[in-house]
Amino acid sequence: MGTDRTQPLTLICNYPKAKIYTLSVDLSDLKIFDVEAGLDWALLVAFNRGKMDFVKNSSIYDRFKNLAEGCDMVMGYIANDRIFVVLDRFFNGEITDIALIHSLSALKLGKQYVALTKKACQKINIIAEQEISEEDRGKLKTESETNRLKGIAMANEICRKYRREGRFFDEILEAGK
Repeated sequence: MGTDRTQPLTLICNYPKAKIYTLSVDLSDLKIFDVEAGLDWALLVAFNRGKMDFVKNSSIYDRFKNLAEGCDMVMGYIANDRIFVVLDRFFNGEITDIALIHSLSALKLGKQYVALTKKACQKINIIAEQEISEEDRGKLKTESETNRLKGIAMANEICRKYRREGRFFDEILEAGK
């Protein structure tokens, strides 16, 4: 779930029967873990995408495994079309954490909400459901590719600027063992 309606649209545009839902969420009485866009956010994304599996049972792995323990919901920034490539470059050791963090700041990501527990799921209400037409899906595919290319161009510029500053993903994980 997110605050930017266009973000999920560009993810579902490749599916013929794509639908988007407008939701309301009652956050009262929920324990929420709110993570800001930065290195911890990127490492939490890495953990949840299995990118840390090669350091299983290390202190850094366990830290991110347990980061949202006991929480009903996680609030964080969306790993959208514009940042997807930058994250992969970081996980693949092509850019440093400093370049990644500056890219995150420049790309102005929207927020997303992830319900972790039954309690959180029960506080979600569907307000509206909308099927996305074939014509709209075509426009969204073009928008998605445009966003991705803009993000890549911006990130490339930032990464060149900070190419010799910071640590690489594998160095961070090694130091956290």
